[in-house]
Amino acid sequence: MANQLTLQKDFSVSGKGLHTGLHITARFCPAEPNTGYRFVRIDLEDKPIVEAFAENVHQTERGTVLEKGGVQISTIEHALAALYAAEIDNCLIEIDGPEMPILDGSAIQFVHAIQEVGSVQQVYDKQFYVVRNRIEVSDPESGASLIILPYDGFSITTLISYKSSILSNQFARLNQLSDFGKDIADSRTFVFVREVEQLLQHNLIKGGDLDNALVIYDQEIPQEKLNSIADAMNIPHKLVNQLGYINNKPILYDNEPARHKLMDLVGDIALIGKPLKGHIIATRPGHKINNQLARMIRKEVKRQEVQAPIYNPEVAPIMDNVRIKQLLPHRWPIQMVDKIIELSDRHIVGVKNVTGNEEIFMGHFPEEPVMPGVLQIEAMAQTGGLLILKSVPDPEKYSTYFMKIDNVKFRHKVVPGDTLIFRLDLMTEIRRGIVTMKGYAFVADKIVSEAEFMAQIIKNK
Repeated sequence: MANQLTLQKDFSVSGKGLHTGLHITARFCPAEPNTGYRFVRIDLEDKPIVEAFAENVHQTERGTVLEKGGVQISTIEHALAALYAAEIDNCLIEIDGPEMPILDGSAIQFVHAIQEVGSVQQVYDKQFYVVRNRIEVSDPESGASLIILPYDGFSITTLISYKSSILSNQFARLNQLSDFGKDIADSRTFVFVREVEQLLQHNLIKGGDLDNALVIYDQEIPQEKLNSIADAMNIPHKLVNQLGYINNKPILYDNEPARHKLMDLVGDIALIGKPLKGHIIATRPGHKINNQLARMIRKEVKRQEVQAPIYNPEVAPIMDNVRIKQLLPHRWPIQMVDKIIELSDRHIVGVKNVTGNEEIFMGHFPEEPVMPGVLQIEAMAQTGGLLILKSVPDPEKYSTYFMKIDNVKFRHKVVPGDTLIFRLDLMTEIRRGIVTMKGYAFVADKIVSEAEFMAQIIKNK
């Protein structure tokens, strides 16, 4: 298991907004565990906070725009892509305007700043969203589609296509997040000259210029018209006598636009609120379909905040039944944990196989055997006891006693043949032998019961 990360110290970036043209400063600050990415509009009286979640996305035209309570922050995708690729889980971003600075149109300045200040581990485990089955969203009208396949890591394959003699079909790939800084982050946003007038009419790209975007000239336009566009954008005239890229800085890669589309997708995927494990195949991606995918996954995350742990019976357990008996005093018929498959300083995952031979089913109920909820809670508590015992030397000399159980919920019945998987996480640090834990019981991918526990470890006499 990996720990959550935040920035070691704060840093700031300043520049004009791509669409507003305003001069804006954004300050990136360390944040508490489990708070995710949050923006604070410090230019507004109440300093409102907008959480970087997919459901808060208000617009997706030429950038991702968050809105909550009428407060907006736009063009967030480059900054979030840099944070996500650095595996930063928690960051508070203070911003004095409605839009993130565009800088040079890429994420490279954010990446360098994050590398310079560094990151620090936090005591809580990362909570991944693990893709278990194929996920797909598509837009028949635009031909865009996003497919996520199960994969024990994070990677993206991107394909883009345009009806353009300069930019037609391109391909880009990110094999792992650690490659983002050297392969993806410096790719710049792009625009076709033929689109500029319409974008200006929509009150967009007021801060655009030939230094913060790739500008693609693929259809001949009279020089007078080009001069008029330059005047509207308050940039110098430029003599253009051939088709191609006309921005001041040459393209960095033959497939720079495809790499930038991949970068945008990373930033939009960050809005899930959890790091994702899966391989994304993106065909003609854009902020609109990216957000559709992120919203779909967010619904699942909100419906069931904790995913069921992955259980592979072929992998040797961390603790088998023999070791569990050495640590817990419970014996038949009340020993309720068969093995432990994950264990860290703050969480544990245990397994119980429910069989029809168990004594309780003689009376509960003979014609319709159902595992009593109280025994599910007991099994969960025993699993949590093993987590607490990890905190003391010679754990065989201690026992765990539960002092309080709160917020118990039973969601689905458990029957013979089910395999119960328990996950318990510390909610507080262990102080004077007392701790609180949050526990879940799963059958397959469904939560069947949950509870919060307060327990104490006491040395045996």
